[in-house]
Amino acid sequence: MMAEHGAVSSVLLRMSVAWPLSAAAREFARAGVPVFPCVAYGKRPATGHGFHDATTDLDQVQAWWRQSPGANIGVPTGADSEVVVVDVDVHGPVDGRASFDRAARAGLVDGWELLVRTPTGGLHASYPATPGTEQRSWQAGRAGIDFRGDGGYIIVPPSLRSIEGRTVGYGVETINTGPTGLLDSDALRDFLDPRPVSRPRPETWQPVGREDAQRLAAWLDRQDTDRNLKLFWASCRLAKGGVPLTDALDAVLTAAKSDFGPREITATVRSAYRTVRGEPLRRGPSSSPVRGESPQIADGWFSRDASTTPETSRVRGL
Repeated sequence: MMAEHGAVSSVLLRMSVAWPLSAAAREFARAGVPVFPCVAYGKRPATGHGFHDATTDLDQVQAWWRQSPGANIGVPTGADSEVVVVDVDVHGPVDGRASFDRAARAGLVDGWELLVRTPTGGLHASYPATPGTEQRSWQAGRAGIDFRGDGGYIIVPPSLRSIEGRTVGYGVETINTGPTGLLDSDALRDFLDPRPVSRPRPETWQPVGREDAQRLAAWLDRQDTDRNLKLFWASCRLAKGGVPLTDALDAVLTAAKSDFGPREITATVRSAYRTVRGEPLRRGPSSSPVRGESPQIADGWFSRDASTTPETSRVRGL
């Protein structure tokens, strides 16, 4: 039994390489897939706002290709077209096919609907977009893999490229007749391009006093994002500097905003103090982050000059 396919894949399965670009563009629009013109034999958008100009309006689509019959067909990826694409690049020494095969062995790229051969020898693997979830586009250049999701677009058959003086077309290479499925794009990115775990930088710790707990509280009160991570690393500094746990808790709890509640503050500060003292740190919903921004983001409030603010002080790291 033929696997189910989304609108983009369904049009491509009906398409013949003999179709004029204008006819193919109209067919996508009729199927509810927004399209926009790109320059002939290229990938650059031919409209003022690029993929943001994509539409299913047949009158507009016909006007575009009547004006430029050789325009390639662009399709925005993500929620607009309900398709996301793993773009496998082959450029010089970078061969994304090896990375794609490695991800396939790990079970991370199963469920594609079809594979489109690109003019440079690469592939576009198409998947249904995950309903109700934003899947942002990203690049893993060293792996030769790009992900085309929300905020991206692809060129679709029967578009043509000019490669080293030769005219080469996009074309369907393989159709999946088995089960299709959603792609975990975040897991794929972590597999292809792991992001390093941030750790505190070695440094000579300087003594601090009780007034630094007050400075910490004032600084946290001005933060809008990543406050839990900043609180953890800053509390580590207070603990190392000898500020009593009760002083740190009193200062921060006094300045706490409503979206940064007492239970979360207490758990985070206590976790920091246990970490500095070498006691086992329990992992749970309230545990401090172990992956994210560098602890240097929590500096600035620790200047010995009380008039110095995080915005004006030089970031030194904790």
